[in-house]
Parts: sequence; structure tokens; C-alpha cells
Amino acid sequence: MSNDDGQRIEKRVTINKEFESFDAFVHEYVTNVSRTGVFIRSKEPLPVGTEVDLTFTVIMDNIETIEGVGQVVRVQDDPPGMGVAFTKLAKYSEDLLIQLLTLHDSDS
Repeated sequence: MSNDDGQRIEKRVTINKEFESFDAFVHEYVTNVSRTGVFIRSKEPLPVGTEVDLTFTVIMDNIETIEGVGQVVRVQDDPPGMGVAFTKLAKYSEDLLIQLLTLHDSDS
């Protein structure tokens, strides 16, 4: 897709996932999340190279939201889903992600 100037316009897909608890977030994602990216289970993964807006809402003591931008870097069939590398995370989201990963590591 391009605009009138001939520049390519990237289509960006939004992924918004809510978790009813920190444990649900850990169960579904933390085994596949790091400071650099996340594996998202999906029966219909997006093509490699797709830019995505990511929003993960997690209920801890308060409702917390991790927001950022990522890019699909791999797709797999078993389990079905896609690997998304973070390309931009707000500082607060980055700090929150580190906090979540630290909590998970201390629970193991």
C-alpha cells in the first residue's frame, strides 16, 4: 500500500489482551516472554514482518497495562502462534515487564 507521495504505508495490527490475574498472565505468556519480545498463541498468526500495537492488561494489586509496538519475527505451528519482537516500549511498560518477569523468577 502507498500514499500519493509513493511512500509505503505500513499497516499495523492491534493486539489487545486482558488477563484476569497475574497468574493467568504468567500461565499464558511468561513462559514465552522476555525483555525483548513475546510469543503470542494464535490459530491465525500474522505474517512475518507485520507491525503490531501491543496492549497487555494485567490485574496485580492494581490494573496495569503494558503497551508498545512490535514486529512479527517468526510464525510456528506447534503450538500455533507468532513470535513478536518489541520495537518500542514506553519506559513505564518496560519497567512493569521487568517487574513481572522478576516476580515470576522469584516464584519458580
